[in-house]
Amino acid sequence: MRKWLRLLLVIVLVLAADQISKRAVVGQVTLGASIQTVFSPFFQITRSQNTGASFGFLPQAGDLFLVIAIVVVLAMVCFYPRIPQNAWLMQVATGLVCGGALGNALDRLEYGHVVDFIHYQIPGLISNVSNLADHAIVLGVILLFVDSWRTERAEKRRQAAAPEDAAPPV
Repeated sequence: MRKWLRLLLVIVLVLAADQISKRAVVGQVTLGASIQTVFSPFFQITRSQNTGASFGFLPQAGDLFLVIAIVVVLAMVCFYPRIPQNAWLMQVATGLVCGGALGNALDRLEYGHVVDFIHYQIPGLISNVSNLADHAIVLGVILLFVDSWRTERAEKRRQAAAPEDAAPPV
């Protein structure tokens, strides 16, 4: 039960932070406008919209990405019971990915596009506008890889510590 509560808590926190921040930006910043910060030009608030995937990839496929988000969330929830009780990092990572996917899915349903506003840039090199849901998904995927890597390393250490030709107990 605690494991499911952890998943639900992370999803709710991600959704709340994402949707509250997007509503604030939509209510206060016109589309295309930027708010300078003390970190400008490297970081500012710029309201934009994205009908496609990350970096504006496939802008006409918004409905497809809505379906993909829902399928991913359903698949992760179906997979969730297989996560060990003590694998809290994987549980949190799953919640981050689900919460982020649902946050962007809600945008697609409400606005017909995803609301982006977190604008990072290195002038002359890269400029990216994203949102908290995107960041939750990326962090969740990174944590899934880290947890997988840690589990794999621990298993290799266990195998190396066990004698290979030891006879099984009789």
